[in-house]
Amino acid sequence: MEVLLNVIKNIFCVNEFQDKCNKCSLCHLIDLNNLPSLRIIEPDGQFIKKDQILELKHLFSKDSLYTKESIYIIKNAERMNKDSANTMLKFLEEPTSDVIGFFITNEKDNVMLTIQSRCQIIEVDFENDDNETLNLTNDEYNYYLDLTKTYLENIEIEKKKLILYNKEYLSDLDKDKITIILKIMLKKYQELLEAKVKNKTLTGDFTFLNKLSYNNVKGKLDLLIECLKEITYNVNLELFLDKFVLKVDEINNEII
Repeated sequence: MEVLLNVIKNIFCVNEFQDKCNKCSLCHLIDLNNLPSLRIIEPDGQFIKKDQILELKHLFSKDSLYTKESIYIIKNAERMNKDSANTMLKFLEEPTSDVIGFFITNEKDNVMLTIQSRCQIIEVDFENDDNETLNLTNDEYNYYLDLTKTYLENIEIEKKKLILYNKEYLSDLDKDKITIILKIMLKKYQELLEAKVKNKTLTGDFTFLNKLSYNNVKGKLDLLIECLKEITYNVNLELFLDKFVLKVDEINNEII
Protein backbone atom coordinates (compact mmCIF):
# COMPACT_ATOMS: atom_id res chain seq x y z
CA MET A 1 0.00 0.00 0.00
CA GLU A 2 2.81 2.40 0.88
CA VAL A 3 4.52 1.73 -2.45
CA LEU A 4 1.27 2.19 -4.36
CA LEU A 5 0.54 5.52 -2.68
CA ASN A 6 4.01 6.68 -3.71
CA VAL A 7 3.19 5.67 -7.30
CA ILE A 8 0.01 7.75 -7.15
CA LYS A 9 1.92 10.70 -5.71
CA ASN A 10 4.48 10.33 -8.51
CA ILE A 11 1.69 10.57 -11.09
CA PHE A 12 -0.11 13.56 -9.62
CA CYS A 13 2.45 15.52 -7.56
CA VAL A 14 2.40 19.18 -8.60
CA ASN A 15 6.15 19.40 -7.99
CA GLU A 16 8.92 17.09 -9.14
CA PHE A 17 8.04 14.18 -6.88
CA GLN A 18 10.57 12.86 -4.37
CA ASP A 19 10.12 10.28 -1.62
CA LYS A 20 8.29 11.67 1.41
CA CYS A 21 7.23 14.76 -0.51
CA ASN A 22 5.81 17.24 1.97
CA LYS A 23 5.93 20.37 -0.12
CA CYS A 24 2.66 20.06 -2.05
CA SER A 25 -0.85 19.91 -0.65
CA LEU A 26 -1.80 16.95 -2.85
CA CYS A 27 0.87 14.60 -1.45
CA HIS A 28 0.02 15.83 2.04
CA LEU A 29 -3.68 15.02 1.50
CA ILE A 30 -2.75 11.52 0.31
CA ASP A 31 -0.69 10.98 3.48
CA LEU A 32 -3.71 12.05 5.54
CA ASN A 33 -6.03 9.76 3.52
CA ASN A 34 -8.03 12.89 2.76
CA LEU A 35 -7.68 13.47 -0.99
CA PRO A 36 -11.28 13.75 -2.28
CA SER A 37 -10.48 12.24 -5.68
CA LEU A 38 -8.84 9.13 -4.12
CA ARG A 39 -11.11 6.40 -2.75
CA ILE A 40 -9.85 3.31 -0.96
CA ILE A 41 -12.23 0.34 -0.75
CA GLU A 42 -11.51 -2.45 1.72
CA PRO A 43 -13.57 -5.36 3.07
CA ASP A 44 -16.61 -4.42 5.13
CA GLY A 45 -16.39 -7.37 7.53
CA GLN A 46 -15.46 -10.53 5.66
CA PHE A 47 -16.12 -9.30 2.12
CA ILE A 48 -16.13 -6.26 -0.13
CA LYS A 49 -19.84 -5.74 -0.78
CA LYS A 50 -21.82 -4.75 -3.87
CA ASP A 51 -23.05 -1.52 -2.23
CA GLN A 52 -19.44 -0.36 -1.78
CA ILE A 53 -18.79 -0.70 -5.53
CA LEU A 54 -22.10 1.00 -6.41
CA GLU A 55 -21.21 3.91 -4.12
CA LEU A 56 -17.80 4.15 -5.82
CA LYS A 57 -19.45 4.26 -9.26
CA HIS A 58 -21.82 6.99 -8.10
CA LEU A 59 -19.01 9.11 -6.68
CA PHE A 60 -16.94 8.76 -9.83
CA SER A 61 -19.84 9.76 -12.07
CA LYS A 62 -18.93 13.35 -11.11
CA ASP A 63 -15.91 15.25 -12.32
CA SER A 64 -12.77 15.12 -10.20
CA LEU A 65 -11.97 18.46 -8.59
CA TYR A 66 -8.47 17.86 -7.21
CA THR A 67 -6.79 15.73 -9.88
CA LYS A 68 -7.32 15.22 -13.60
CA GLU A 69 -8.45 11.65 -12.96
CA SER A 70 -10.34 10.09 -10.07
CA ILE A 71 -8.42 7.25 -8.43
CA TYR A 72 -9.64 4.18 -6.58
CA ILE A 73 -7.81 1.40 -4.76
CA ILE A 74 -9.42 -1.97 -3.99
CA LYS A 75 -7.57 -3.56 -1.07
CA ASN A 76 -7.80 -7.34 -0.61
CA ALA A 77 -9.37 -7.62 -4.06
CA GLU A 78 -9.72 -11.38 -3.65
CA ARG A 79 -12.41 -10.69 -1.03
CA MET A 80 -14.98 -9.30 -3.47
CA ASN A 81 -17.98 -11.62 -3.27
CA LYS A 82 -19.88 -12.74 -6.38
CA ASP A 83 -22.21 -9.71 -6.44
CA SER A 84 -19.50 -7.11 -5.84
CA ALA A 85 -17.14 -8.76 -8.36
CA ASN A 86 -19.83 -8.74 -11.06
CA THR A 87 -20.63 -5.09 -10.28
CA MET A 88 -16.93 -4.21 -10.49
CA LEU A 89 -16.65 -6.13 -13.77
CA LYS A 90 -19.42 -4.00 -15.28
CA PHE A 91 -17.57 -0.89 -14.06
CA LEU A 92 -14.40 -2.12 -15.80
CA GLU A 93 -16.28 -2.95 -19.00
CA GLU A 94 -17.44 0.67 -19.30
CA PRO A 95 -14.11 2.48 -18.86
CA THR A 96 -13.75 6.22 -18.93
CA SER A 97 -10.56 8.19 -19.50
CA ASP A 98 -10.87 10.06 -16.21
CA VAL A 99 -10.67 7.11 -13.79
CA ILE A 100 -7.62 5.11 -12.71
CA GLY A 101 -8.08 1.98 -10.60
CA PHE A 102 -5.68 -0.24 -8.66
CA PHE A 103 -6.34 -3.68 -7.17
CA ILE A 104 -4.12 -5.03 -4.38
CA THR A 105 -4.08 -8.72 -3.51
CA ASN A 106 -1.78 -11.41 -2.18
CA GLU A 107 -4.11 -14.05 -3.70
CA LYS A 108 -4.38 -13.16 -7.39
CA ASP A 109 -5.77 -16.56 -8.33
CA ASN A 110 -8.82 -15.87 -6.17
CA VAL A 111 -9.75 -12.74 -8.14
CA MET A 112 -12.36 -13.30 -10.87
CA LEU A 113 -10.55 -14.17 -14.12
CA THR A 114 -12.61 -11.72 -16.17
CA ILE A 115 -11.50 -8.94 -13.83
CA GLN A 116 -7.87 -10.05 -14.09
CA SER A 117 -8.12 -10.02 -17.90
CA ARG A 118 -9.02 -6.32 -17.83
CA CYS A 119 -6.08 -5.35 -15.63
CA GLN A 120 -2.38 -4.84 -16.17
CA ILE A 121 -0.88 -7.26 -13.64
CA ILE A 122 2.25 -6.15 -11.81
CA GLU A 123 3.77 -8.71 -9.46
CA VAL A 124 5.89 -7.28 -6.67
CA ASP A 125 8.20 -9.34 -4.46
CA PHE A 126 9.29 -7.75 -1.18
CA GLU A 127 10.93 -10.94 0.10
CA ASN A 128 14.51 -10.01 0.92
CA ASP A 129 14.54 -6.26 1.18
CA ASP A 130 13.95 -5.74 4.91
CA ASN A 131 17.23 -3.95 5.64
CA GLU A 132 16.94 -1.68 2.61
CA THR A 133 13.27 -0.86 3.24
CA LEU A 134 14.00 0.07 6.84
CA ASN A 135 17.27 1.86 5.95
CA LEU A 136 19.22 -0.22 8.48
CA THR A 137 22.68 -1.76 8.45
CA ASN A 138 22.88 -5.51 9.03
CA ASP A 139 23.93 -4.96 12.65
CA GLU A 140 21.07 -2.52 13.25
CA TYR A 141 18.56 -4.88 11.64
CA ASN A 142 19.74 -7.81 13.77
CA TYR A 143 19.46 -5.63 16.87
CA TYR A 144 15.82 -4.78 16.10
CA LEU A 145 15.11 -8.37 15.07
CA ASP A 146 16.25 -9.55 18.52
CA LEU A 147 14.12 -6.89 20.21
CA THR A 148 11.10 -7.97 18.19
CA LYS A 149 11.67 -11.67 18.89
CA THR A 150 11.94 -11.11 22.65
CA TYR A 151 8.86 -8.89 22.65
CA LEU A 152 6.76 -11.40 20.69
CA GLU A 153 7.94 -14.31 22.85
CA ASN A 154 6.74 -12.50 25.92
CA ILE A 155 3.35 -11.42 24.62
CA GLU A 156 2.61 -14.63 22.68
CA ILE A 157 4.24 -17.36 24.78
CA GLU A 158 4.90 -16.06 28.28
CA LYS A 159 1.71 -13.95 28.24
CA LYS A 160 3.15 -11.56 30.78
CA LYS A 161 1.04 -8.72 32.14
CA LEU A 162 1.18 -6.97 28.83
CA ILE A 163 0.74 -3.34 29.84
CA LEU A 164 3.38 -3.69 32.56
CA TYR A 165 5.65 -5.42 30.08
CA ASN A 166 5.46 -2.44 27.71
CA LYS A 167 6.77 -0.22 30.46
CA GLU A 168 9.60 -2.61 31.29
CA TYR A 169 10.66 -3.31 27.74
CA LEU A 170 9.75 -0.46 25.38
CA SER A 171 9.59 2.60 27.60
CA ASP A 172 13.02 3.88 26.49
CA LEU A 173 12.32 3.57 22.76
CA ASP A 174 11.21 6.53 20.65
CA LYS A 175 8.56 6.60 17.94
CA ASP A 176 10.94 5.72 15.07
CA LYS A 177 12.33 2.68 16.90
CA ILE A 178 8.88 1.39 17.84
CA THR A 179 7.81 1.83 14.21
CA ILE A 180 10.72 -0.37 13.10
CA ILE A 181 9.70 -3.07 15.59
CA LEU A 182 6.08 -2.94 14.37
CA LYS A 183 7.24 -3.28 10.75
CA ILE A 184 9.38 -6.31 11.57
CA MET A 185 6.43 -7.84 13.45
CA LEU A 186 4.25 -7.25 10.39
CA LYS A 187 6.82 -8.97 8.18
CA LYS A 188 7.04 -12.01 10.46
CA TYR A 189 3.26 -12.42 10.68
CA GLN A 190 3.06 -12.06 6.87
CA GLU A 191 5.66 -14.82 6.47
CA LEU A 192 3.71 -16.99 8.92
CA LEU A 193 0.42 -16.42 7.08
CA GLU A 194 2.03 -17.32 3.76
CA ALA A 195 3.51 -20.47 5.31
CA LYS A 196 0.10 -21.52 6.64
CA VAL A 197 -1.53 -20.99 3.24
CA LYS A 198 1.08 -23.36 1.79
CA ASN A 199 0.70 -25.84 4.72
CA LYS A 200 4.23 -25.08 5.86
CA THR A 201 5.75 -23.69 9.06
CA LEU A 202 8.20 -20.95 9.92
CA THR A 203 11.80 -21.93 10.48
CA GLY A 204 14.49 -20.09 12.40
CA ASP A 205 14.09 -17.91 15.49
CA PHE A 206 10.35 -17.29 15.18
CA THR A 207 9.12 -20.92 15.17
CA PHE A 208 7.26 -20.24 18.44
CA LEU A 209 4.65 -18.41 16.33
CA ASN A 210 3.71 -21.58 14.42
CA LYS A 211 1.15 -22.48 17.10
CA LEU A 212 -1.06 -19.54 16.08
CA SER A 213 -4.05 -20.23 13.84
CA TYR A 214 -4.59 -18.68 10.41
CA ASN A 215 -7.39 -16.41 11.69
CA ASN A 216 -5.32 -15.38 14.70
CA VAL A 217 -2.44 -14.30 12.46
CA LYS A 218 -4.82 -12.52 10.07
CA GLY A 219 -6.32 -10.58 12.97
CA LYS A 220 -2.87 -9.46 14.11
CA LEU A 221 -1.85 -8.43 10.61
CA ASP A 222 -4.94 -6.22 10.37
CA LEU A 223 -4.12 -4.77 13.80
CA LEU A 224 -0.49 -4.02 12.86
CA ILE A 225 -1.52 -2.32 9.62
CA GLU A 226 -3.85 -0.04 11.58
CA CYS A 227 -1.16 0.62 14.21
CA LEU A 228 1.39 1.59 11.56
CA LYS A 229 -1.11 4.12 10.19
CA GLU A 230 -1.91 5.49 13.64
CA ILE A 231 1.70 5.89 14.79
CA THR A 232 2.41 8.29 11.91
CA TYR A 233 0.30 10.85 13.74
CA ASN A 234 1.08 12.65 16.98
CA VAL A 235 0.20 9.84 19.42
CA ASN A 236 0.98 9.28 23.08
CA LEU A 237 3.39 6.34 22.76
CA GLU A 238 2.58 4.86 26.15
CA LEU A 239 -1.17 4.82 25.47
CA PHE A 240 -0.55 3.62 21.92
CA LEU A 241 1.47 0.60 23.12
CA ASP A 242 -1.04 -0.21 25.85
CA LYS A 243 -3.83 -0.17 23.27
CA PHE A 244 -1.77 -2.45 21.01
CA VAL A 245 -1.18 -5.17 23.61
CA LEU A 246 -4.80 -5.01 24.81
CA LYS A 247 -5.92 -5.63 21.22
CA VAL A 248 -3.41 -8.52 20.93
CA ASP A 249 -4.87 -10.00 24.11
CA GLU A 250 -8.39 -9.54 22.75
CA ILE A 251 -7.48 -11.35 19.51
CA ASN A 252 -5.86 -14.20 21.47
CA ASN A 253 -8.98 -14.59 23.61
CA GLU A 254 -11.39 -14.47 20.68
CA ILE A 255 -9.39 -16.45 18.11
CA ILE A 256 -7.35 -19.45 19.18
